[in-house]
Order: sequence, then structure tokens, then C-alpha cells
Amino acid sequence: MNAVSEKSATTDCPEELLPPEEWRALPADLSPLTAASTTLPTKQTRLWALTLEARDIPCRVEAVGDGWQILVPAEAFTQAREELQLFEDKNRNWPPPLPPVAPDADNLLITLSVLLLIAIFHNLTRLDPGLFNLSTEDWFSRGNADAGAIMAGQWWRTVTALTLHADGLHLLGNLTIGGGFIVLLCRTLGSGLGWSLLLASGTLGNLLNAWVQSPRHHSVGASTTVFGAVGLLAAINLFSNRQKLRRRWYLPLAAALALLALLGSEGENTDLGAHLFGFAAGIGLGLATSFLRSDKARPGAKLNALLSLACLGLVSGAWWAALHFS
Repeated sequence: MNAVSEKSATTDCPEELLPPEEWRALPADLSPLTAASTTLPTKQTRLWALTLEARDIPCRVEAVGDGWQILVPAEAFTQAREELQLFEDKNRNWPPPLPPVAPDADNLLITLSVLLLIAIFHNLTRLDPGLFNLSTEDWFSRGNADAGAIMAGQWWRTVTALTLHADGLHLLGNLTIGGGFIVLLCRTLGSGLGWSLLLASGTLGNLLNAWVQSPRHHSVGASTTVFGAVGLLAAINLFSNRQKLRRRWYLPLAAALALLALLGSEGENTDLGAHLFGFAAGIGLGLATSFLRSDKARPGAKLNALLSLACLGLVSGAWWAALHFS
């Protein structure tokens, strides 16, 4: 069966043709009680002709007016209509409609405000002496992700290290590159849930990194959280668009891995382990969240506020512990 292409073409299947008077045109409406038009659109013509060919029913496709018509031998007319009716019944609601997509949350100001707070905190840690009469070295010695100290029980370092940056360029890179991912994530999930998952992925990434690194390993920076955001977005898009992607389900993951390779593996002081584990934590948390959030609904205003306060409380509590016990 050749594809329907030009109006002047006539496609025959099989090649042996019966006399013209012994062929009947199939109606567009397959109901046996309806005398419908025999003119078909191109897509329907292709599908029906392929179906008949698969069932070994001879057919001819001819151009007529502004469409096409399919003719079958008179003795095969009833069988052809039954086969096509069965085909239409089985494929009536396929492919299934995509799940409804909730409109993006308008919380850009909140997200940018949190990023601004990170920048302000960085400036405070650069004062000498600064906040709480601590020098820059004091902040870093008490809050960096010291692998040995973390594995010895100083859990708060997995959180405090996310708020410290080596210099202004380090901070600017994380805010500019990571800011876009974070804004997109918070628009998708809501600011409370978005920042909760970001903080969780960064914290878990630092913990896993400390577990595999030498006890003398130290690191600071929000880049673990940035790559957590990349992993979260990849997992959420993979889960949300699984029906649409079908055989290309791997595309969001491949794009995220490409970003990890492009942005997370270069530079003299790049902590590849932190980036990789932050990304992996984001993937895991994103899949878990997508599965639990089956209705694609975002948290309401009260729950969002509660999650935001929990994030603030965790960061504040971690720094309180760092200042008192590190």
C-alpha cells in the first residue's frame, strides 16, 4: 500500500484489480444504518488502508473532490467495514490526553528575595570582624563542609556550607546560573516546597560527599543545591511528561547530565563529588515528590508558609549549632 500523496494518484492493493462495477466505496461513517459520504481526510485514509492491507482485504485509494475514498470488492465490503469498525473501537481514545498542567505559581519575588539574602549573608561573612564579632576565617572554619567533622556527627555543616562562598565570583556564578533553575523549580512546585527540596538535596548531597571523601576534604558553596535543582527539574519533567515522551523518556535525564558535565566539572576548585551527589539527590527527591504528588497540585498557602518557615528554622538552627559546637 503506497502512501497517499497527490490528488492525481490512485493507489491499488493488491495489484490485481476487479472490474470497476464490482468495487464499492467505504462510507466515512461505518455505522451500517447510515448512508454517509465516502469522502475521507488524508490521515483517516492512510490508517484505514493500512488496516485493510494488514487484514489481507483488497482495496483501492482514489482522489475524489477535496478528499479521498477507499474502494473494496463488493464481496469484501461487509468484512472491510467490520474490520475498520473494530480498529476504530480499539483506538477511539488513543493516545490518552496529557494530564492537566497547573498554571505556574507567581512567586518570583519570593525566590529572588531568598537569593538576595544569600548574597547579603555572604557580604556579612566577609566583614572582619563582622557579625557576632567573627572573622571571615571563623565563619568558614565553623561552617564549611568538613568531611571528617560531618562523619564525626557535626551534621549542621551539611547545611551551613551551602550558605558560604569562597569569594564574590563564586557567589555570582551560583546565583546567576543556579538562579534560573531555582526560579523555574519554585514556579513549578511553589516556593515552600521548592526551597524545601532544594535544601534537602543540597544537604543530602553534602552528606554523601563527606561519606566518600577523605576526612580532610573541605568545601563550601550553594552549587550542591544548584545541581540538586537540575536533578529535581529533570525528574519532575520525566514523570510529568512520561506519556508524551514514551520511548524518549531519557531526554530530560540526558539534558540534565549534559548540564552537569558542562557546568559542574570545570574549574580549579570544582568539587565534582558535591555536584554529582547534589544532582543524584535531586533526581531521587524529584521522583519521590512526583510520585506522591500524583494530582500535580502544589501546596496551599498555609503549607507553603509552613515549609518556608521550616527551611528558615533548619538553616538558623544549623548555624546556631555551628557557632556553639563547631
